[in-house]
Amino acid sequence: MVKERARILVVGGGYVGMYTALRLQRKLKHELGRGEAEITVVTPDPYMTYQPFLPEAAAGAISPRHVVVPLRRVLPHCRVLIGEITAVDHAKRTATLATPATEEEGTGPRELPYDELVLAPGSVSRTLPVPGLAEYAIGFRTVEEAIGLRNHVIEQMDIASSTRDPAIRDAALTFVFVGGGFAGVEALGELEDMARYTTRYYHNVEPEDMKWILVEASGRILPEVGEDMGRYTVSELRRRNIDVRLETRLESCADRVAVLSDGSRFPTRTVVWTAGVKPHPLLAATDLPLTARGRLKCTPQLAVEGVTHAWAAGDAAAVPDVTAGPGQETAPNAQHAVRQAGLLADNIAHSLRGEPLETYAHAYVGSVASLGLHKGVAHVYGRRLKGYPAWFMHRAYHLSRVPTFNRKARVLAEWTLSGLFKREIVSLGSLEHPRAEFELAAGGKPSGDRTDPADGNRAQDPRHQEGDDDPLG
Repeated sequence: MVKERARILVVGGGYVGMYTALRLQRKLKHELGRGEAEITVVTPDPYMTYQPFLPEAAAGAISPRHVVVPLRRVLPHCRVLIGEITAVDHAKRTATLATPATEEEGTGPRELPYDELVLAPGSVSRTLPVPGLAEYAIGFRTVEEAIGLRNHVIEQMDIASSTRDPAIRDAALTFVFVGGGFAGVEALGELEDMARYTTRYYHNVEPEDMKWILVEASGRILPEVGEDMGRYTVSELRRRNIDVRLETRLESCADRVAVLSDGSRFPTRTVVWTAGVKPHPLLAATDLPLTARGRLKCTPQLAVEGVTHAWAAGDAAAVPDVTAGPGQETAPNAQHAVRQAGLLADNIAHSLRGEPLETYAHAYVGSVASLGLHKGVAHVYGRRLKGYPAWFMHRAYHLSRVPTFNRKARVLAEWTLSGLFKREIVSLGSLEHPRAEFELAAGGKPSGDRTDPADGNRAQDPRHQEGDDDPLG
């Protein structure tokens, strides 16, 4: 029994938000049934994205719909609101909520009262004032970006195959990735692997015609897998003719020319930015204590330090790492986020029932990374793996971690089928402008008939697109 009725507000529908709400609806099942508690989840998207699968979705190994988990299906006992919390006044226990409905009504954001607050908005891409970045670069944090990048890469190959201008061809076949962390390396590895396979269906595009460039400001890539495995990864990528530039920065990508700090210049129509993340801007719009890096100060029990009835975990929280000594914090990664979410839900239930709180303590067990089909690196429990064993461990680990049995079965089925049949190389870039053909037929000017600054392609009438060699895949 809870001591008093509790309105629990969960801000964010990512790892922490979804797993916390999922565990809370189990821990408070009877209280929810009796109306003694209610759980509200506010999230910009009606699904949780399993980000480790984004590179495989971009490469076509997994369907986009299997990379996401519909929140309303897995959280039937929670109220899911699609919108954004723009500010929090914890002293008054209210949050400012903006939804598509409030925009339509023209009434402006409304106040959402709560008793217990879980802040898990995650993080956003950390960008730098690089000329041309906002106009021409592509991110890699959402399923929409992953599928858009896949379409874009294949469209660039179509352009290169059909143009007679060598400058356009060279720029179309040059792909620059900025950031040597998991997102950048895995996205580059999977897409290069996919593009190399795709060239067999083009009569005038060879793998050697493409330039793949990885730019990293530090002296190593994939620091999570250890220095030795990082060096092996660099060697493996270079063996595949991928140009790895360490201790190098992107100075500009204006006018579709990537200018690097070492003086190199690459005309390109593709710049993928994966150079780290920063705390969500919402945290600065609260009255809760923050660290110098803008994350919420938390206790080892995952409560926000110095206040009551406020909790946080994941990327938004600076959680002390009790397994690593004083002053150390847990890494903002999925491994910690999922485990913290479970303990956070338990501690909220303990708090409501007047029970002692538990302390979060989890030693980091290692990391795995995919570098394309049958290629990977891993550093788990002190053991180093590379090649096929690491790739297999990568798939096995993430299959065990993706939420719901439904998703596990669907992903496993897709992997099995992809092993039996050829890769899908179809591009569905026209999905970005689905009304273009109808608008043209109705006598209007298609909204898609314009230059898209992100990819540099003319978003054409679907009937006249420079599509794939095989429109049926």
